[in-house]
Amino acid sequence: MKILIVNKFLYPNGGSETYIFRLGEQLQKMGHEVQFFGMEHEGRIVGNRVESYTSDMDFHTGRFARILYPFKIIYSREARRKIRKVLEDFGPDAVHLNNFNFQLTPSILYEIDKYRRKTAGKVKIVFTAHDSQLVCPNHLMQQYISKERCTKCVGGSPWNCAKYKCIHGSFAKSLLGSVEAFLYRNLGTYRLIDTAICPSAFLKEKLDTCRELKGKTVVMHNFIEPFKEGEGTKKEIEPYVLYFGRYSKEKGIETLLKVCKKLSAIPFVFAGNGPYEEQVNVAMNITNKGFTTGKELKELIHNARFSIFPSECNENCPFAVMESLAYKTPVIGAKIGGVPELIKDSVTGYLFESGNEEQLCQRIEFLWNHPEEVERLTKECTNIVFDSVESYCDKLISYYQ
Repeated sequence: MKILIVNKFLYPNGGSETYIFRLGEQLQKMGHEVQFFGMEHEGRIVGNRVESYTSDMDFHTGRFARILYPFKIIYSREARRKIRKVLEDFGPDAVHLNNFNFQLTPSILYEIDKYRRKTAGKVKIVFTAHDSQLVCPNHLMQQYISKERCTKCVGGSPWNCAKYKCIHGSFAKSLLGSVEAFLYRNLGTYRLIDTAICPSAFLKEKLDTCRELKGKTVVMHNFIEPFKEGEGTKKEIEPYVLYFGRYSKEKGIETLLKVCKKLSAIPFVFAGNGPYEEQVNVAMNITNKGFTTGKELKELIHNARFSIFPSECNENCPFAVMESLAYKTPVIGAKIGGVPELIKDSVTGYLFESGNEEQLCQRIEFLWNHPEEVERLTKECTNIVFDSVESYCDKLISYYQ
């Protein structure tokens, strides 16, 4: 098969980019031909044969103020023109959409459908929902200023985004987010998608509020690299509790820092970066490893007594939880979003009410002081099996077909 993978960023930038790069590699190993479409960027590592990409745009910078920018993030004529070249040259059997709103815009769906009609409807359009963007203009289901979890736009009015300044606290940006959502909901644009892959049942429930997607959504938890033979024994090192991820308020870092201060006798290791890095660095019982990836991160996870996932925003299918469990490390996780689908409470870890400082404190203190309970949870983690990229792609092909 010929598969065109579409994502606004074609360079290492986050979870969705890791996802598309691994998919592309595996699909090619399986004998399929793969090309990519998205924005041009100096760090781009994948592409297409005709070298057709859209101009680089950053919704977070001052370049937003340019006169044409507001129009380009709602409907991009350039993206339609550039993807047309790729479609006509490559002739894909399936187009796999990922993050495309704002930079590429949903306008590309019309161009893909136009090409599909030329081929008598043989091209399938598959979409992986990495977040709630299609039903929540700021994609987090959380108000930016108050940090309150919010689903007012999910199945409701997208104008709430502008009302609460949900995009970066800016009324102008939030208004454009509301306009974009209102426009494509009313046009019914997302009806052109054949299958929407949701990494959690939680997200599926939210996307099902979009009438154009109802009946087209399927749950496929993210894939993860399997634990290799010989990696199952924890090293004899000083025990610690691990947090890895972004040091930001919505990830629960503020609450976790307060808990760490209360539990001064327990050693914590943090791996990541973000706005709260200074507070992490001055904490007496926290060792900050900074942003960590690859083998070093894997060893940090595997050798931890247990890990903490204290998020205070509606998570989809967090890799941090999956990686902990896959690497045989129990997790104390917030009961929010898709997290309870991954952690079996009192079996592979413990759940707590998101944002509840006292409950999180109790959970950590209990596990730290009961190593036999940690050992029991760790044994249960050995029974967890997530899709490998190979088995995930086997399932994916059926939707491409």
